[in-house]
Amino acid sequence: MPHAPEEKKRAITRLKRIQGQALALERAIEAGTECGDLLQQIAALRGAVNGLMVDVFDSHLRETFGPLKGKAKGLDVEAEVEVMTKIIRSYLK
Repeated sequence: MPHAPEEKKRAITRLKRIQGQALALERAIEAGTECGDLLQQIAALRGAVNGLMVDVFDSHLRETFGPLKGKAKGLDVEAEVEVMTKIIRSYLK
């Protein structure tokens, strides 16, 4: 979970955007919008949720394998976190 104030703010901003997208999708379905347009909105919503997941995952990795813990194991923690985050980000696309 994001603990730093800037991480919390970014997560809440994403959540508000996701809420807006979900409400727009609901309105579009109620209005009888064409399937192609609905699918595009659903894909955008999925992308927003995946982006939030990556941010929370990244925060979790940094908290779990923070500099002190990683240095004790001789790891370059920042590099390891970046590699893992890139893998997850590419998987979620």
